[in-house]
Amino acid sequence: MSKEELLARVLRLPRAERARLAEDLLSSLEEPDEQVAAAWARELERRSGEIADGRLQPVDWDTTRAQILKEIEQRRAACPSS
Repeated sequence: MSKEELLARVLRLPRAERARLAEDLLSSLEEPDEQVAAAWARELERRSGEIADGRLQPVDWDTTRAQILKEIEQRRAACPSS
């Protein structure tokens, strides 16, 4: 079965089934290999150590979200509209 044939069959599925299939497909791409998992573990240990030693202060979600939204707005304002 070609990719086009498979896609045509999938597109005939009900919306909820297509969504579940899409989620399963995306999840299959996100499986980290052992090197990536090990690198994340080291990074988490480093960050936890910085917080425990007082070298880094965590920022609450509301503050972080506000900063992200402000930066998005600034970038949008700086871009010429199409």
